[in-house]
Amino acid sequence: MKVKNAVIPNEEQMAGFLEGDTETPIKMVNLLTFKDKAEYADGRETNLSGKEAYEIYTTEVQGHLEKVGGKSIFFGEVQRLMLGEVEELWDWVAIAEYPSRKAMLEMVMDSEYQKSEEHRSAGLAGQLNIETK
Repeated sequence: MKVKNAVIPNEEQMAGFLEGDTETPIKMVNLLTFKDKAEYADGRETNLSGKEAYEIYTTEVQGHLEKVGGKSIFFGEVQRLMLGEVEELWDWVAIAEYPSRKAMLEMVMDSEYQKSEEHRSAGLAGQLNIETK
């Protein structure tokens, strides 16, 4: 099994997200890997670690989730691999619930969310998002 972390969905993944059932509830499982040092797209100087930048996003995203009827269900630091094999473990696991794909899309397209998302992108080396129902 090949595993490739990313920060932004590719075209095929985004197209699939917009097809089919966009109206029923989903839970998004996030496997997160942080950069050692946060790197903001606008080039701002910071002493934040990737984890610290992502923690800013984690705090701010709660309001964005609530705005579209979603909620954070769980987040925690990965301690060890209990079963199976991967080359490298993720740093955190987070699970968010959305009333629908449509609601999630509404959230990520909101300009206020996009301001918070800067911290997400600055802190993440990559992630896997796994949609579940």
